[in-house]
Amino acid sequence: MNEEHVLVIPADWFRRAGYFQGFRPDDGRFLEQLLRPEQLSYRPRSSAEQDPSFKQLIPYVLFRSRTPDGCVRLFAYTRGSGQGEKRLHAKRSIGVGGHISSQDATSVNLQDAYREGLQRELAEEVRIETRYRMACVGLINDDMTDVGRVHLGIVHVCDVEQPAVYPREEDILDAAFTDVASLWQEWDRMESWSQICLQALFGWESHGQAKLL
Repeated sequence: MNEEHVLVIPADWFRRAGYFQGFRPDDGRFLEQLLRPEQLSYRPRSSAEQDPSFKQLIPYVLFRSRTPDGCVRLFAYTRGSGQGEKRLHAKRSIGVGGHISSQDATSVNLQDAYREGLQRELAEEVRIETRYRMACVGLINDDMTDVGRVHLGIVHVCDVEQPAVYPREEDILDAAFTDVASLWQEWDRMESWSQICLQALFGWESHGQAKLL
């Protein structure tokens, strides 16, 4: 069986383009600079997972719903043991996404491959049975963990008209739209990227009102 090859950028290029730790809001220009075609390549996943000289690009989608009174709820779940990244098993997450594979490259434009990979990952992991709109809001870098050192997250917020998003994968466990105040109570159980997003995008709210939009 052929090994999966995943989309990466050199960590050195990330540092030169504008290194940050934690969350960086997207102004459009930084992401465009970061994803310059000459810096994108595919590497075997097994080696990329152990090589911090490259950053694997991971779309990380947050599904957001609002109740009639304006309370924000996020799609949250527990990662099961069958999901690919063993270091995240049993962690709570508010992000859906995964690696961009060389199989997503239907053209020579690797930026198109990212967009196609994002749609493929969503279709594989969840069913979206409502109208929605999605926007890229920022990036995540977490060099404080082994997982984070070899990944770079591109964060998208998907606003859904109804909380009708359902898991396709068996290892997306305990999935439900949960109000932000309750998610803060699960802080210690969350993967670091979800902690970073919760703090950066919803950190000031106390009654479910989001910073964004």
